[in-house]
Amino acid sequence: MTTIRRLPEALAQKIAAGEVIERPASVVKELVENALDAGAAELRIELLDGGKSLVRVQDDGRGMGREDALLCFERHATSKIGDEEDLARIATLGFRGEALASIAAVARVVLKTSDDAAHPGTAVEQEAGERRSVSDISFPRGTSVEVRDLFFNLPARRKFLRSGSSELTVIAKQMTVVALGHPGVRFHVLHGKREILNAPAVAGLRERVFQLFGKSVLDRLVEVSFEEAGYRLGGLASRPPRGKADRAHQFFFVNGRPVRDRLFQAALNQAFRGLLERDSHPEAFLFLTLPFEDVDVNVHPAKSEVRFKESQKVFHAVVRGLEASLRGGPRIKDIILERGFPEKRIGTFKVEDGRQDSLFGARDTGPSGVAEPPFPRVLGQFLMTYLIATADTGVYIIDQHNAHERILFDRFKEEKSRGRLPRKSALFPILVDLSPAQALVLEESREALDESGFRVEEMGGRTVVLREYPDLFGPDGAREAFLAVLEEMGGDKTGDIRDRILATLACKSAVKAGEPLLREKMEYLVAELFRLENRALCPHGRPIMILIERGQVEKGLKRQPN
Repeated sequence: MTTIRRLPEALAQKIAAGEVIERPASVVKELVENALDAGAAELRIELLDGGKSLVRVQDDGRGMGREDALLCFERHATSKIGDEEDLARIATLGFRGEALASIAAVARVVLKTSDDAAHPGTAVEQEAGERRSVSDISFPRGTSVEVRDLFFNLPARRKFLRSGSSELTVIAKQMTVVALGHPGVRFHVLHGKREILNAPAVAGLRERVFQLFGKSVLDRLVEVSFEEAGYRLGGLASRPPRGKADRAHQFFFVNGRPVRDRLFQAALNQAFRGLLERDSHPEAFLFLTLPFEDVDVNVHPAKSEVRFKESQKVFHAVVRGLEASLRGGPRIKDIILERGFPEKRIGTFKVEDGRQDSLFGARDTGPSGVAEPPFPRVLGQFLMTYLIATADTGVYIIDQHNAHERILFDRFKEEKSRGRLPRKSALFPILVDLSPAQALVLEESREALDESGFRVEEMGGRTVVLREYPDLFGPDGAREAFLAVLEEMGGDKTGDIRDRILATLACKSAVKAGEPLLREKMEYLVAELFRLENRALCPHGRPIMILIERGQVEKGLKRQPN
């Protein structure tokens, strides 16, 4: 008796669909890529409930005739490749012929298309992989695909989808990346009657960055243009010494395809090493063009990862391209040498008795009025990142940033339990240009932001003004902290939204790795840390310290314990 059996076709289709379609954003991605491959100059994306109830993508591309409209729902049916040689030089965004078959296996789909407005178009209805109807319709040249009730036939899968607002934020971020890669195409994204993105076609990348991120981002970027041995690198990157507090504005494209690639990240870091202000990261909108046969895009079902034939050659091309574009600008290394290590501005708290208590405040005093010695005893700093302290139990190695982040987070929570965090008004308006995803997060989380010290007013479009901000930052720091909070809240994460905001504020105002500290500050951090009940993990879940126990030391040095 055999134990191996062939799976039913319907079950096999659901399993295969799960590799391609993970969430509503996957549906949007596949349909938008098909539209772009079809030569669309304008795309309209309509959504309901974050795409869980409805995704509709309509384009003005080439469209399809009746035969192709029926065939496109078959698995591995595609017009983009025909033989093995084509697989080695893929020039389109899609190529596997899996998208529509996978979507139709787990949703209710209506496709409308026409390849010529003078002839009848075709409408095809599919449900859970089964064809329901085919009919003639009047339809302009192009294609519309309507996807309803994603995973309606896979309830176990559907329950793992996030809330509608969370799924919508993922789609907004995704469409921002797609729009960056195709400035000559108009993208119009609607959620019900609400406009999420309206980006008309523009002349090039600079205009698209201005559309999506605003003038303040564009003004701190420099053109990148470099060509060597068949490799061409173009785009925009940070103008030293200015950077960004996080890596949210790092976008990489290979032959027009957005990718996540560690090689790009490493090359970017290499090129900007020593050029940016401390604790900042380069912004980058980079487009690498190389022969199609030198890159393998058939690596991941989502087509977001690539493999290069000559990875070292790509790495050096990106580094040299960036260095050539940055050459001649101010060298932050020289600025640092002239200034030395600047002291970090540390904010203050107003506590109930009215005194000002520094975030690195004085240690508690004993009955004699003399400061009590910290516990454990601080020996010093290692790599300007870790504090070394000793006690009878052994040697502690403490991450200074994670420790300070935990201290601040607990203090912020205590202050917030008594009301809103201390705040101050902006002397001059602080204008902030938001991306589509950030604008969504702001709209949905205004109350939580206000409780955390940010009072925001709209100025029109996606530009807002910070009227008030937490009394921890200067104006520049307030802008960066506000944007960091929006990025954190827009992430695909769980947990109380207010705690996530406080954790981000703590992170942004804590001392950083690589920052030299005076002994007084080191002793304060250690003393305050050991007063906390929870001193194992920072608010983001990273370990704060490790203990090398006394027994380990004595065993390693072959001494018997006392």
